[in-house]
Amino acid sequence: MPGPVFLYGDRIELRTVEAEDLDFLQETINDPNVRRFLGSRSPINGEQEREWYEERASDTDTDHVHLLICRDGEAMGTIGLHPHDSTGVNAEIGISLAEEFWGEGYGTEASRLITDFGFRERRHHRIFARVFEGNVGSARIWEKLGFRHEATHVEAEFLDGEYVNVERYAVLEDEWFGEDE
Repeated sequence: MPGPVFLYGDRIELRTVEAEDLDFLQETINDPNVRRFLGSRSPINGEQEREWYEERASDTDTDHVHLLICRDGEAMGTIGLHPHDSTGVNAEIGISLAEEFWGEGYGTEASRLITDFGFRERRHHRIFARVFEGNVGSARIWEKLGFRHEATHVEAEFLDGEYVNVERYAVLEDEWFGEDE
């Protein structure tokens, strides 16, 4: 059973990741269709998933946030917010959903919740996301949420036997809240 609710949305909730969720997480990240867009190249066994949980998801000495995306207590995927510099100015969102939940707007809602949290509670100034070439659904999330396309990193990753572009999307705090500069 997923942990307690940390953030509520209209159709989903973001909950703490618990040890009981590790089987779901391992199964999801090993799904070829999911891992393709995460840049994961190696199989993740149960021990490796547990190590990730113990070293990263359970680490209280870091500002990284790891949450489980759930609908009525059912795990659907994960989302994280990761500071990218020592000042906390920049943070990156990482998201993955089990394939059966793609295209239903759950990723957009989870991304909206974590972005708002990042600006309101963590005081980040800029939040960004990377999208591997071919991940149309992920690009659509950031465009819907008002993130701007900032860059194309040409052939920056090697996936499925070929070099692919990585798109970078970002939004600033004042843009998110609609404030004039």
